[in-house]
Amino acid sequence: MNKKLFTYKKSGVNIDAADSFVNFISSISSRKKGKKKFSNIGGFGSISNIPHGIKHPKIVACTDGVGTKIEIANILNKYDTIGIDLVAMSVNDLIVQGAKPLIFLDYISINKIELTKLKSIIKGILNGCKQSGCQLVGGETAEMPDTYEKGKFDIAGFAVGIVAEKKILKKKMIKKDDLILAIPSSGLHSNGYSLVRYLINEKKINIKKNKFLKTELLRPTKIYVKEILKLIDRNLINGCANITGGGLSDNIKRVIPENLVANIDLNKIKPSKIFTWLKENGINDSEMLKTFNCGVGFCLIINPKNLYKIKKYFTKQYLPYIIGKISSGKNKVKLNDKINWL
Repeated sequence: MNKKLFTYKKSGVNIDAADSFVNFISSISSRKKGKKKFSNIGGFGSISNIPHGIKHPKIVACTDGVGTKIEIANILNKYDTIGIDLVAMSVNDLIVQGAKPLIFLDYISINKIELTKLKSIIKGILNGCKQSGCQLVGGETAEMPDTYEKGKFDIAGFAVGIVAEKKILKKKMIKKDDLILAIPSSGLHSNGYSLVRYLINEKKINIKKNKFLKTELLRPTKIYVKEILKLIDRNLINGCANITGGGLSDNIKRVIPENLVANIDLNKIKPSKIFTWLKENGINDSEMLKTFNCGVGFCLIINPKNLYKIKKYFTKQYLPYIIGKISSGKNKVKLNDKINWL
C-alpha cells in the first residue's frame, strides 16, 4: 500500500525560498553602529542602539501600509517604489510628534514567494530607510497560498522613533495668528488608490499604454523627515500634519487645540497635474478634498516671524507656501474658496 507523503512545500509554502529571501535581506541590510556590527535579520528579535544625549527620551511608534497602490504595482509589474511608500507612510507620521525615526520593520504576506518581486520591494524599503535616516532591523514574510490569489500580496510597515520630552510637538504650542504652510506632495502619495482604480476601470483606461499615468501612479511618496527634523531642532515650528487619507481637513484638525480654527484658503493651493487629471475625469471638489492630498503632502503651523528662516531648509520643488492662518473659533478647520485645478 502506497502512503501519500505530505510536505509543507506541497501545501504551497516553500521554506527554502523563504530562507533564500532572508539571506538576501541580511546581505544588503547589514549595518554598523560605531565599531560594532549588528546583524539582526533572521534572528528572533532586533537589537539597536539608543542615541546618546537625548534628555528624557520618549518612544514614538507608528504603523501603516500602502493600500491598493500595490494593485497598480502588480498591473505595471514594477515594485521598486512601493517600498519607499511603505517607509514614508510611517516615518512621516512619526515626525508629526517631533520624533526622529530609528528603526523600521516590514511585514509582507504573499500568495507565493517570488524572489525577484520581493527583492525589488525590499530594495525600495531600504531606500526609504536611507532617506529617513532609520534602519531596517527585521520583519516577517508570510507565504499564504489559501489567503491570497495568485500574484497577490500585501505589505505593512512599523516604525519606531525617539524624541526628547521638551521637543514633542504638542497642541498647546499652536497659537492664534500662527501661519499654516503647505509643503508640496510628490503626487498621490499612497492614499485614494481605490477611487483612482475605480475611475480607471470604469473608463477602461489601459495604464500600461498611458505614459503619464504609468509615471504618476507609482511615483513614490515624498519623505519629509530630514527637513522637518531640522526645523524641530531649531524650534521653528509649533505644529505639523501629515496629509494622508481624509485630506487636508481631517488631518489638520487632529493637531488643532480647542477654541482655535485652521482657516485654509483653498485658492492658494497648487495642485499637481495628477490631481487636475482626476478632477477633469469626473471626481468633484468635495470628493477630491476628502480623498486626496490635492498637492499638499505636509503642513506646518508656525509663528509668522519664522517664515523666511524655514524656507531655506527646502529645495525649490518642496518650498513651503502660505495657505492659511490660525484664528479663534470652535470648528477646528474651515475651508474657504475653491482650488483652482488649472
